[in-house]
Amino acid sequence: MIDIKDRICDVVADKVMSAEAAAEFVKDGDNLGVSGFTPSGYPKAVPLALAEKGKKTPFKVNVWTGASVGPEIDQAMVEAGIIDRRLPYQTNGTMRKAINAGKVKYADIHLSHMAQMVRYGFMAGRPTGPDVAIVEVCKINDLGDGKVGLIPTTSMGNSSSYVAGAKKVIVEVNTTQPVGLEGMHDSYVPLDPPYRKAIPIEKPEDRIGTTYIPCEVDKIVAVVPCDITDKVRPLGEIDEDAKHMGANLVNFLKNEVKEGRLPKNLLPLQSGVGSVANAVINGLVNSDFEDLTVYTEVIQDGMFDLIDAGKLRVASGTALTPPPECQKKFYENVEHYKKYLLLRPQEISNSPEVARRIGVIAMNTAIEVDIYGNVNSTHVCGTKLMNGVGGSGDFARNGYLTVFFTNSLAKGGKISSVVPFCSHIDHATLDVDVIVSERGVADLRGLSPKEKAPIIIDQIANPKYQPWLYDYFKRACEACGNSQTPHILSEAFDCYKLFAETGSMEGMVEGK
Repeated sequence: MIDIKDRICDVVADKVMSAEAAAEFVKDGDNLGVSGFTPSGYPKAVPLALAEKGKKTPFKVNVWTGASVGPEIDQAMVEAGIIDRRLPYQTNGTMRKAINAGKVKYADIHLSHMAQMVRYGFMAGRPTGPDVAIVEVCKINDLGDGKVGLIPTTSMGNSSSYVAGAKKVIVEVNTTQPVGLEGMHDSYVPLDPPYRKAIPIEKPEDRIGTTYIPCEVDKIVAVVPCDITDKVRPLGEIDEDAKHMGANLVNFLKNEVKEGRLPKNLLPLQSGVGSVANAVINGLVNSDFEDLTVYTEVIQDGMFDLIDAGKLRVASGTALTPPPECQKKFYENVEHYKKYLLLRPQEISNSPEVARRIGVIAMNTAIEVDIYGNVNSTHVCGTKLMNGVGGSGDFARNGYLTVFFTNSLAKGGKISSVVPFCSHIDHATLDVDVIVSERGVADLRGLSPKEKAPIIIDQIANPKYQPWLYDYFKRACEACGNSQTPHILSEAFDCYKLFAETGSMEGMVEGK
């Protein structure tokens, strides 16, 4: 067994056991609250042991995470057939197929809501906490009085609330995670109504909690050594479209500063996850902006580039998910980088209250947008789940400025990312200030729907599909007279029907 004596305190030494032994504490029908947010800081050994257990003796559990996690949970446990219900967010292909095939029940939930919904007893079966919390740490400290301090690894997610509310706690001590991570976290669980107080954050760098997650020793049923690494993924190359989007954003922000609507060092930045979001941050690396701050969910390699360029004062988030090379750089220089980084529970990192107070610039990606500014972030052709809404809703409605990014085309031009009417709407036009594509910027603030449509078609849509969209809008206006939001409902979704039949929307341009 892996030696973890130098990472744990004496009061839990007698609880050390194998992942297989720990898996026996999980029973059929249990709700599991696990650490992790993106493939970062999630338990690995015990989920793999649960999957093997399920192959021999079938059982079902419900899995609650922070957001997406690694394949040890969302692939191995799915393939073993032991996950009945999954929430609040996922990105794994195996899990996605199981959800879309109806094999796993999935609830898409705003990420800032998840922990409090568990505490409120809103989950299926009305529990007030998970039956078992399984969390990854790099170290366990003795706090005295029958309590220990769990030092998280590369994410916080919902770990603080899951540990506080769980009946049983299984702790994985991961020896691949440096103990130097200690001091980078800020664990804080708000009180629930009617006793809730204001979250006392006025600047991204404000600390309000503890550097550890407190836990009663008696709740810990197992301490499991683990040496399995985070399955962080390399991001795709920043292509020309992404570079143009980043440049378009920087030019837009420069004008906002010029017009006096933003300070010269902007306001705290929130950026979604993925290659496009990372490209946008990289656009800022090569800009003239300095003394930047970040208040976001996931800290990707673009944030480290900002640190290296001397342009970032602080990055507050709930997870670190740099690609492998950047992760290695971080681990080798953890004492340097952690001075700029702060990881909080996701109900704090994504808090609508804090986002509104400090004036976050919210930047997230869309699958598609429609001509009136509604945004679809989650479903392909209205029915097939892609990932989930994630934290975009937390920030979109509450940011100082809300920006969504989309390529004008998808699938090599077979799909227009601008459509007459979104097949699924996650963010109503009310919550969308600006849309950016590689072609330009559509500033929608204060405009009526009929004012928005020509701007979106002209600035965001691809020229290939513009004639179809202009024609639809013109005919909708004629058919609906002076209505607020003109539509021809009998053909608003024809592009999806055509795509289902032919695998392309190109026939809309050809008038087929």
